[in-house]
Amino acid sequence: MIAIRSDLRILVAARPVDFRRGMDSLAMLVSETLRENPFSGALFVFRSKRMDRVKILAWDGSGLVLYYKRLETSRFTWPPIRDGVVTLSAAELTLLLDGLNWTTLVPQRVQRPLRAG
Repeated sequence: MIAIRSDLRILVAARPVDFRRGMDSLAMLVSETLRENPFSGALFVFRSKRMDRVKILAWDGSGLVLYYKRLETSRFTWPPIRDGVVTLSAAELTLLLDGLNWTTLVPQRVQRPLRAG
């Protein structure tokens, strides 16, 4: 189980990856292609070419964790294919993993209070 905190950095590799890749290969991809530290505590999300599978790589403080999910009858909603990364919020990742269209999520703007009370 991945605890998805609201302050967690969630980075999606915008291009599909070969899903035969394991933890070490994905960690190398994070370092070399995404130019990020795979041991930073961020979640790194990877998509398959068929769009029905997702892998998430994370460092939990004691080791690398690889989460894998396959949708049985539908596809995940992914950002357009391009180079680089796309940043998601915790809410958007939760919707994506549930197989829902996270791109229709419209965050409610909340004005910061000037004082308590």
